[in-house]
Amino acid sequence: MPLGLFSLSLNVKDIAASKEFYQMLGFVEVFGEQSQNWLIMDNGDVKIGLFQGMLEKNTLTFNPGWGADAAPLDVFEDVRDIQKRLRGAGIALISQADEASSGPASCIVEDPDGNPILLDQHV
Repeated sequence: MPLGLFSLSLNVKDIAASKEFYQMLGFVEVFGEQSQNWLIMDNGDVKIGLFQGMLEKNTLTFNPGWGADAAPLDVFEDVRDIQKRLRGAGIALISQADEASSGPASCIVEDPDGNPILLDQHV
């Protein structure tokens, strides 16, 4: 099941300090609004999101419908179809996308250790 673009979404205490730190590691800002307390940063094939005051925990994030360059894909499995398959496999959903909707939506599951996994479709 292709889940789309992967990134690690980090719960940060100070977005400016985190941005500066990750820039020292070679990451560059590619998307987001620091004034809104969120940034997406890139270092080659590695993507991280910095989120101040928006997440309870660091979160594994997948973006159905986005390729490795964060560009929309022509063909992809919709997050609502993915959540149906997850539910069918016995995986409990923490939050769900409205299956009567279309376009952007998300759902969240947790792995056996309680790590949140966000499936966040933007297209």
